Amino acid sequence: MVYSRRVNDAKHVHGASLNIKAKAKELRLNMTNAEKILWERLKRKQLYGMHFRRQHPYGIYIIDFFCDKANLAVEVDGDIHLFTGEYDTEKTRYLESAGLKVLRLKN
Repeated sequence: MVYSRRVNDAKHVHGASLNIKAKAKELRLNMTNAEKILWERLKRKQLYGMHFRRQHPYGIYIIDFFCDKANLAVEVDGDIHLFTGEYDTEKTRYLESAGLKVLRLKN
């Protein structure tokens, strides 16, 4: 039983390291106000019955909100993103190259 859980966990984190998974957990505990508001609308399959995860590890990145069924990554860009343009562009390219659609929302 433990073995099947490990396989299942690995499938859901899309190759993320333990460090990335720990950071994602920390971010889930410290969401921004905009992320909290959006999460209230996305959780419990409220949007067309689609299941979203918040602060989801994906490779070397953490996606704000992720819907596996729709191959959709939703990023909420707050004020900090005014200074992280190159990083955001690189992250978007990486996610798109993995076959995801990336939706960036202004905070």
